[in-house]
Amino acid sequence: MLSTAMSLRLVTSDITRTLDRVANSPQAAREIAHYRENIGKVKSIEDFLKDDRLFTFAMQAHGLGDMAYAKGFMRKALEGGIDDRNSFANKLVDKRYRDFVETFNFARHGATTTIFSRAVQGTIDRFVRQTLEEQQGAQNQGVRLALYFERKAPGLKTGYDVLADPALAEVVRTALGLPDAFGQADIDRQARLIESRIDFADFADPKKLETFLQRFATLHDLKNPPMMAQAPSILIGQPISAQIGADVLMSLQSIRFGR
Repeated sequence: MLSTAMSLRLVTSDITRTLDRVANSPQAAREIAHYRENIGKVKSIEDFLKDDRLFTFAMQAHGLGDMAYAKGFMRKALEGGIDDRNSFANKLVDKRYRDFVETFNFARHGATTTIFSRAVQGTIDRFVRQTLEEQQGAQNQGVRLALYFERKAPGLKTGYDVLADPALAEVVRTALGLPDAFGQADIDRQARLIESRIDFADFADPKKLETFLQRFATLHDLKNPPMMAQAPSILIGQPISAQIGADVLMSLQSIRFGR
């Protein structure tokens, strides 16, 4: 099995070509074509939730595929929109839900929501990237972690942004050579240490980000020998418990990290 660092280089050396190959695979191409042809027919939240195929595609694109069953939960998020800072989606710790509502902002745009590029091509692009990451994760979880971090890195500003996402925290702890036990330390202490060791502005520089991820990949293989790399140690972009009830989920998602 190739090392994580080598596998990552192969995937990212020509990322546009890699993504095109994913998008043109038979199954992905069928789903993309169906979504592109039909999403414009969706004029309301009710239309959206009733069309399982379109809704599931959109949820998968936002890394929420395992939550496609929770339509009552998603209805509440969509109906509240994001314009009110106290809306349901804005209060959730997991920002993927806010991103989803921002993309499909029926509360603001009504029947015209699905004509915007964000809802059409933007969602297709997300779907392709998400599919790539999942495919890579089936072969090497370290590569999936690195690709996920690469996608999220531009939005990271503080240590708390990292710690709010277990997958991002795993990458950072590994790249910084921190023991897993560090994840049990006081949250403020963790954030301060991360901020003392990382200049988040560096992630805007592709070369510096690449160097950071190559360091992660090398150290990841030291912790997880290649023959064991397929055993995932962390769920990426997924709820901690995928099939819990919507009422419990609402409660869990409302828990915030303290500052």
